[in-house]
Amino acid sequence: MMNRRKFIHALNAGAALSLVAKPSLAALFMDGQSARMQDELAYHTIQSITFGDVRLQYPRLVGKNARLDLHGYGIRNEICIITTDRGAKGWASLRGGRGGAQRVVPELVGKKLSDVFQVAMGITDERYLPFDMALHDLAGVVLNKPVYALLGREQPFTTKYYSGMIYFDDLEPAHAPGGIDQVLANCRYDYDYGYRQFKLKIGRGHRWMSYKDGLARDVEVTKAVAAAFPDCDILVDGNNGFTVHEFIEYLKGIGNIPLFWIEEPFHETVDDYRKLRDWMSRANVKSLLADGEADPDPALLDELMQQKLMDVHLTDIEGLGFTNWRKLMPKLVQYKVQASPHAWGSLLKSYYTAHLAGGLGNTVTIEGVTSTSDDVDLSGYTIKDGELIPPAAPGFGMALLR
Repeated sequence: MMNRRKFIHALNAGAALSLVAKPSLAALFMDGQSARMQDELAYHTIQSITFGDVRLQYPRLVGKNARLDLHGYGIRNEICIITTDRGAKGWASLRGGRGGAQRVVPELVGKKLSDVFQVAMGITDERYLPFDMALHDLAGVVLNKPVYALLGREQPFTTKYYSGMIYFDDLEPAHAPGGIDQVLANCRYDYDYGYRQFKLKIGRGHRWMSYKDGLARDVEVTKAVAAAFPDCDILVDGNNGFTVHEFIEYLKGIGNIPLFWIEEPFHETVDDYRKLRDWMSRANVKSLLADGEADPDPALLDELMQQKLMDVHLTDIEGLGFTNWRKLMPKLVQYKVQASPHAWGSLLKSYYTAHLAGGLGNTVTIEGVTSTSDDVDLSGYTIKDGELIPPAAPGFGMALLR
C-alpha cells in the first residue's frame, strides 16, 4: 500500500507539472464540449452514499497459482452507490475497505458533483479514491454518456480480451487430479465463450511440485494448449515463482512456441530483467514483458520502462484507481509502453478496463474474469472476434438488479 500511495503522489505531481509546462494541452482538452459537460455536473449535489455488495460467480473452480492456494468459485464484491439530489445514481466497486470509505462520506455529501469530479481529469482529490469508479459511473449517468466518451471517444477503441482463469487446473481435485486434459477442457470452455487468448499460470515447481517435475509440467501444459488451439495467443504468468535462470529453462523447454507476453516471471529487478531480455534477444524470442501487478514500486517500474525492459504496465485498475490510470497513460505512451491493468478477481474490473482502453487506447489486451451474477446486469458487454466491446449505455453500463 505504501508503494502504491507513493505512486499516486508521483502521478499527481507529474500531472501538475505537465499542466504548468503545457497549458495549451490542458486548454485543448477542456474544450467547449467538456466545459458544457462540467457545467451540467454542477446542477447535481451529492445527497447520499450507501454501501452493499454483489456476488459474482465463476463458471468453475479456479485453482492454485505459483504462490496461492485455491481461488474458489467467485467473490462477493463490495460496492458503493452515490445518489444526487436530482435522483441520478452511480455505483461501482468500492476501492479499499468500507471503514476508510465511510470516513470520507461527510466530505462528499452536500458537495456539487462538479466539485469532486472533473470530466477532463476524474476525481479532484486523492481522498476520494474509494469512490473513484462510482463517481465516473455517476458522471456518465448524469451526462448520458458511457465512461469511454468522457475520456474523449465517441466510438471506443477495442482490444484483445484474454481468459485469466487458466490456473493449475491439472492439480485439482486433490484426491483425483484431472491432469492436462482438465486444462484443455477449461481452455475449450473459454474458447467457446469467445476468448482467443489464454493466460496460463506457470511455476508449479515453486510450491506445489518439485522444481524438476513442476518445470516439466509447465512446459507440457504450454505445448498442449498451443497444439490444441493454434489460432489463439498464449500468455504466461509466473507470479514471481521463478528465478531468472529457472525461467530461461522454461523458455528453452517450450522451444519455438510463441508467447504473446511473459508476466511477472520473477520479482522484478533491473539486472534480472536485463539478463532475461538479453537472452530473449539472442534466442529471437519476441514476447512482451509485462509487470507491475504485485506490490508495485513506482521508481523501479519507471526505471524498467526507461531502459526498455518492460513492455506492458499491469498495476491493478482499482488499486491504482481509474483517475490515476488516466494520469499514467500519457507517460506510458511517452515511454512506448502499453497498458493492461490487472483485473483478476472481479469481472467488474475487466469492464472498467474496457472503458479506460476504449477512451484512451494504448491497451494491448484486457484480462477476462468470466462471471455471472444475479445482482448485476452484465449483458451489455460482448465479445466479438476475441475483443471486448463495452456498451454505449451511460456510465459503465451495468445496472444493479437488487
